Amino acid sequence: MKGEPAMKRTIFTTIIISIIMTTILSAITFAYNIKEHNYTDEQIADAIFLAEGGYNANFLYGIVSVEYKDEADARRICINTINNNRKRYADYGYKQYNTYLEFLQSRYCPIGCDNDKGDNKHWLGNVIWFLNNPKEIIK
Repeated sequence: MKGEPAMKRTIFTTIIISIIMTTILSAITFAYNIKEHNYTDEQIADAIFLAEGGYNANFLYGIVSVEYKDEADARRICINTINNNRKRYADYGYKQYNTYLEFLQSRYCPIGCDNDKGDNKHWLGNVIWFLNNPKEIIK
């Protein structure tokens, strides 16, 4: 057939371009996840504090499942939750969630849980915003 070499070149070129694009997208995703995991527990706790309403919140750090004595105790509980969920994400959470913060939301502020009044869907975006705008974090 006359067009067979040209068709083979087109298929080969398409395959090469697909491999290159997949590699680039994988690198971008990997870089995003690395950056995300570079946040310290304290930075994430600061962002959660503000995303939950700061000092104006009914429950500091959004802690509703256990009682706490004061802000320091609420912060300790929050940081313990962040740390424990890092381990859970590494063990099994990564299989279902693309990022640690998505996994953390599923445990910390799940969408559709009994006490969700419809605003849990904004939690992840708010936490990420405060993580990316640390100058806004003022206690």
